[in-house]
Amino acid sequence: MKDTQDNRRQFLKNSVNTAAGMIMLPTLSENLIAKPATTVAEEVKPTYMASRIKFSVIGMNHGHIYGQAEAVIRGGGELVSFYAKEADLAAAFAKKYPNAKQAASEAEILEDKSIQLILSAAIPDERAPLGIRVMKSGKDYMVDKPGITSLEQLAQVRKVQKDTKRIYSIMYSERLENRATIKAGELIKEGAIGKVIQTIGLGPHRMNANTRPEWFFDKKRFGGIICDIASHQFDQFLFFTGSTKAEIVASQVGNVGHPQYPKFEDFGDAMLRGNGGAGYIRVDWFTPDGLKSWGDGRLTVLGTEGFIEIRKNVDIGGRDGGNHLFLVNNKETQYIDSSKTELPYGRQLVDDVLNRTETAMSQEHCFLATELALKAQKMAQNVPALS
Repeated sequence: MKDTQDNRRQFLKNSVNTAAGMIMLPTLSENLIAKPATTVAEEVKPTYMASRIKFSVIGMNHGHIYGQAEAVIRGGGELVSFYAKEADLAAAFAKKYPNAKQAASEAEILEDKSIQLILSAAIPDERAPLGIRVMKSGKDYMVDKPGITSLEQLAQVRKVQKDTKRIYSIMYSERLENRATIKAGELIKEGAIGKVIQTIGLGPHRMNANTRPEWFFDKKRFGGIICDIASHQFDQFLFFTGSTKAEIVASQVGNVGHPQYPKFEDFGDAMLRGNGGAGYIRVDWFTPDGLKSWGDGRLTVLGTEGFIEIRKNVDIGGRDGGNHLFLVNNKETQYIDSSKTELPYGRQLVDDVLNRTETAMSQEHCFLATELALKAQKMAQNVPALS
């Protein structure tokens, strides 16, 4: 039991560091490509709006919950209470947010009519059932990815969302909390690379096996590697191609290098085609210890008049930090400083809670990204283990 608790604490610590690393703004070097960009002398401090809604947290089994909470706080959310079944996770959260009340039960929060929004980073297969209870209680819901782990869960969530008209938002943080990715969206909207043809999304991760809880290694709990990690890449594919319909062309998954965890998957990829463009996705748990980040996450967006490459977390070419954006088109090749780009998701979500709008993310986009990931996971061929 002590080993399990120690592993959970270490996992939480590492996850918090990971989430912070994804959000943290980099200091950029002067070694720019082709066209100089303004260097950043110091990190840009986030700005916080005055309190506009009250929100709570239920379930914090992944450290992403801290990034979720910070996004809503920046957008004008007041964290009033939280609940976790695990005493150590609750204690760590209470230390970070001492002004929030620790509730005695989930029901205490769901029955509090002053609370408008619930956040969760519970164990993945528990997230959709919780979201259903949240929506039925008359509250909106923002959940860590994967927000849904089966097509059966998705059908239930869609029905309850349609019946209740509540918000079910999945925080695809690799787009919504990465400044270079937000900047890429602005540039593409301005026509910097013409019409988008294809996205290539790469999501490598470091294993850190000794810090992971038991559920991390059980496919039934996390939904499979494409359902889990690649949900980010499906979200980005839909966003950058503007696709509203898409199909899976091919997909494959496997546990090629970790036989000691027979219920685990460490590699997956997928090819898809939408009504706005094509996409390729690859995700894995093979980031080597020599990399300064948890993963060399990249996104390439190909257009008719150029392309954009984003190195989200690290530039192995030598620049410090993350959020690296490269733009190549018929006019120039340049490295673009995106460090001051606003992260609008938290503000927009609070707006949507107040105004019953869909500015942060349309409900259909949220569900379609998940549906594609779940279908790719379900139809995936098996990649055999390495001999």
